[in-house]
Amino acid sequence: MPYRTGKETLLSRLGIEEMNPASALGDGSWRAGVGGFASIDPALGEPLAMVQRALPDDLEVLIANASRSFRHWREVPAPVRGLLVRDLADALRRQKDDLGTLIALETGKIKAEADGEVQEMIDIADFAVGLSRRLEGSVLASERRQHRMIEQWHPLGPVAVITAFNFPAAVWAWNAMIAAVCGNPVIWKPSPKAPLTAIAVQRIVDEVAAQHAATGIFSLILSDEHWPVQQLATDGRVPLVSFTGSSAVGRLIAPLVAARFGRCLLECSGNNALIVDASADLDIALPAIVFGAVGTAGQRCTTTRRLIVHRQRWDETIERLIQAYRQLRIGDPLDPQTLLGPLIDEEARRAFVAAVGETQESGGKLLHGGAVLGGHGFYVQPTLMQSENTWPVVQRETFAPLLHAMPCRDIDEAIQLNNAVPQGLSSALFTLDLRHAERFLAAAGSDCGIANVNLGTSGAEVGGAFGGEKETGGGREAGSDSWKAYMRRQTSTTNWGNKLPLAQGINFSAPSTKTPAEP
Repeated sequence: MPYRTGKETLLSRLGIEEMNPASALGDGSWRAGVGGFASIDPALGEPLAMVQRALPDDLEVLIANASRSFRHWREVPAPVRGLLVRDLADALRRQKDDLGTLIALETGKIKAEADGEVQEMIDIADFAVGLSRRLEGSVLASERRQHRMIEQWHPLGPVAVITAFNFPAAVWAWNAMIAAVCGNPVIWKPSPKAPLTAIAVQRIVDEVAAQHAATGIFSLILSDEHWPVQQLATDGRVPLVSFTGSSAVGRLIAPLVAARFGRCLLECSGNNALIVDASADLDIALPAIVFGAVGTAGQRCTTTRRLIVHRQRWDETIERLIQAYRQLRIGDPLDPQTLLGPLIDEEARRAFVAAVGETQESGGKLLHGGAVLGGHGFYVQPTLMQSENTWPVVQRETFAPLLHAMPCRDIDEAIQLNNAVPQGLSSALFTLDLRHAERFLAAAGSDCGIANVNLGTSGAEVGGAFGGEKETGGGREAGSDSWKAYMRRQTSTTNWGNKLPLAQGINFSAPSTKTPAEP
């Protein structure tokens, strides 16, 4: 593949060398580990580089360092903390092309999407810089005279950020940029399927943090084993664990964190539906369906996995969608002409094959695709199947470009189908009917954390809170007031008078012992 020339030069520019150390202490220094695990190029199925495996002692050092750093960082004024994030955004701008290329190499997402991921890091950093000057509290009305009651927010402490391979840098940034301006150090445990991206980001962070004397604010632990996640989940020095991944793993992590009364921010599986209403404009719906279903090879948490189409629009929608699928160029994610890259690994490809087979065994009709592609890498065809919402294979999230299509009678049935899965992340409705749009957005409409009208299930902006309900986990990251997850709330009341009135009018004064005056 000609677009893969210069790999060693790229890694060198990003500060990555063979047999990288296993953990970064956040001050520019790194600790060596043991053994090694490979970062695999999914377009070729070959190793990009070997990465050393951290030891439990490494994580102990990181947590201890983060705890010490917190005592200093929480006292730094929030606007000053924002200056660090501002400079980090500028560093990412300078490295955008190289970092985007590395993300494409390591994850298989096409270069345009990989560059977009770096831009998302920059966008959330810019958001966090603005936030650093407006972290707010509330002035509350006191029922007592000469009392002032306020609600304020304080830094929480070291935050563990556990990320998945599909957005190996952006999800860290959603958490880390906001957590840092809120006054918290961040310990990052990336997916073992994308360790080089994490190393490259950490190298950039180290350089910027050194300029701000921000030792220990951002640190990194690398391993392909399970113990780091368990150790972070059970360590009382880590008040918040932010996990992005499958609902199955989230279900294991949450009780461990809860057992020590810690907080968990979960961003888990999505099983997102896009509804094509009777009045839908297919000229904008079709591109949204295609990008939502095949973007990142179907490996986004917001991937469109279910297509619910009004019966009146079924034939036209399916016909045009199949035509679009036939035109998709599959290949090297670094080739500018490519629209669909590979799956992350052979395990993902086997899961795709199993899901297609299970759908057919359940009675599903294969409308397009369904096959794996030969040659190097983990490529599959974009696949469209006519399915039923109740089938177990449709109720699960399959991380692949597999779209289950199903007809509906009306908007009410469409909303019922949208909601009738265990997950609740993203949803979309294409309609020109105002009443249907409002019904979809109402309390009895979509039960997802994200509900879009006339745009797809993917492509959320950083200004809004990102997350979902039910088995998606209930967490919220990025914009709006998601920053509150990284802080602790404190209600404070000051009495500036010379009396001590109690709330609710309670009089707790001792009875008088004075002798009544003589008449």
